Amino acid sequence: MTVLESYYLTEEHQLFRKTLRDFLDKEVMPNVEQWEEDGFLPRSIFKRFGEMGFYGITQEEKYGGSNLDFWYDVIFIEEVGKCWSGGFAASISAHPYLSMSHLKHEASEALKEKYLTKAIAGELVGCLAITEPHAGSDVAGIKTTAEKKGDKYIINGSKCFITNGYLADYMIVACKTSSTGSSGISMILVDGNAKGITRTNLKKLGWKASDTAEIAFDNVEVPVENLLGEENKGFYYIMQRFELERLTLALGAIAASELMIAYTLQYMSERKAFGRSINKFQVLRHRIAQLVSELESIKTYTYMVCQMHNEKKYCVKEASMSKLLATELSDKLAYQCLQMFGGYGYMEEYKAARFFRDSRLGTIGGGTSEIMCEIIAKMVIDEIDYEKKDNRNEMKEISIDELFSSLPSRLKKEKAAGVEMKILFEFENDLNYLVEIKNQALTTKTIDQKASSIDLTISTDTQTYIDVETGKQNPQAAFMSGKIQVSDLGKMMQFGSLFKKLK
Repeated sequence: MTVLESYYLTEEHQLFRKTLRDFLDKEVMPNVEQWEEDGFLPRSIFKRFGEMGFYGITQEEKYGGSNLDFWYDVIFIEEVGKCWSGGFAASISAHPYLSMSHLKHEASEALKEKYLTKAIAGELVGCLAITEPHAGSDVAGIKTTAEKKGDKYIINGSKCFITNGYLADYMIVACKTSSTGSSGISMILVDGNAKGITRTNLKKLGWKASDTAEIAFDNVEVPVENLLGEENKGFYYIMQRFELERLTLALGAIAASELMIAYTLQYMSERKAFGRSINKFQVLRHRIAQLVSELESIKTYTYMVCQMHNEKKYCVKEASMSKLLATELSDKLAYQCLQMFGGYGYMEEYKAARFFRDSRLGTIGGGTSEIMCEIIAKMVIDEIDYEKKDNRNEMKEISIDELFSSLPSRLKKEKAAGVEMKILFEFENDLNYLVEIKNQALTTKTIDQKASSIDLTISTDTQTYIDVETGKQNPQAAFMSGKIQVSDLGKMMQFGSLFKKLK
C-alpha cells in the first residue's frame, strides 16, 4: 500500500484489489490481444465480471449488489485501467458507471427488477446513448425525438460514438420530448431487441477492443413505463451523472499512465546506448522525474475528489478539473514516454504504441478538454452553481414579488461599485417593476406607469421570468425565441452579472 492509499484505503480494500488483480491476470490479460483484433469484447467476459460480483460493488443488495463504499469502485477502475487496453477498460467500465448509474438512480422499481438485477449479474450489457452526429458536448442540442402516442413513445433519430452500443441489450437514450431546449430532454430505456434499431460498429484510431457504435432509431416503439425519472428532466439527470463519468475517466487515465511509466522505466534500464543504460542520461532522467511528479500530484488531488464523492459532497468543479488534468497529462506522458523507446516505440509489438493511441481519447470522451475548461471557467469566473441548477426542479414555487424581494440580498456589491442603473420590467396586465442600483445598493418597487430616464427595459411575462431565474428555462433560449425582449443587450448582460444565483 502506498502512502497516499494508506490515507483512504483499508486492508479490506487492498484484499479486494488483490482478488480483482488475480482475476484480471488470469481471465483478461491472456485475451487482450484477441479482443483488440476483434474490435469488441465477448459477452462471456461481462458475465464473468457479474459472477464475480464486480458490477454490484456499490449497488443495493436487493438487486444483487454489495452496497460497498465508492473506494471499491476506485480500485475497480484503476485495475481495469492497467490491462494494456483502453478499449477493454472503456467497455467494461461503461456498463456499470454509465448505463447502470442511470438505472440505479432514476429507474422505476419495475425497470430495476427487469434490467438492473440482470445487469449486475452480467447477463445484460447496457450502454448510455447521448452523443449525436451534430451534438457532442452540446447535450442541449440533441435532435433524437420521443413522441408520446398513447401508451408508447415513438423514437426517431441517431446516436454516435456510443460505447457498448453495438452489443447492448438495453440502451439509456437521451431524447427530446419537448421543444424547449435542455428543459425538454428525457431519458428513456430502449430494449436492444426493439424493432427499428440499426447499429454499426465504428473503426477507431485507438480503444480498439471497445465496440463503439452508431445507432439509428426508425419509429422505435417503447412503452411509456420505460421513462427514467420524470419527463423533461433528463438534462438534469445527465448533469448529475457526469460527475462520476469524469472521475472514472480521470482515474483510468492515471492508472494507465502509472502502467506506462513502469513499462518505460523497465525498458530504460535494459536499453543501452554509448556504453550505458539510457536511464543514466540526465535529460531522460529529468523528463521522467517531471512526469512522475505531475502524475503523483494529480493522483493525490483526484483521490481527494474521490473522497468528496464518497461522502456525497457535490464536486462537479473538482471532478472536471481532475478529468482535465489527468487526461491531458496522460496524453503528454504517452508522447514523451514513446520517445524514450525511439524507433521501437513506433512498432506495434511494443505496448507504447497502443498506449499512445489509447491515451488520445481521454481528452475527447466524456467532454473534451475545452468543455472541461469552459465548465470550470463558468464556476470560477461566472460563479455558476451547477448543484443548485441541477436541483432547481425541487425548489418551492416562488412568486414574482418574492423574486424581486430577493434582489437586494443577491446583489454582488463589489461588482456593483460605481454602477448606476434604472431597469424597468414590463409584465402582463400592466404590471411594472422599477429596479434602481446606486451606491452599491438596490431598491425595487412596483409602478403603474412608465418611468423616465430608463437605462434598460425588459419585457416578458411573469412565468417566463420566474422560470429563467429558477433555472427551469434557458435564458438564451428565452431571448432567442422572443419570450424575453430587451432594449439594450449589453446593459442586460451587465445587469445579469451583478447578482448571485437564486438559492
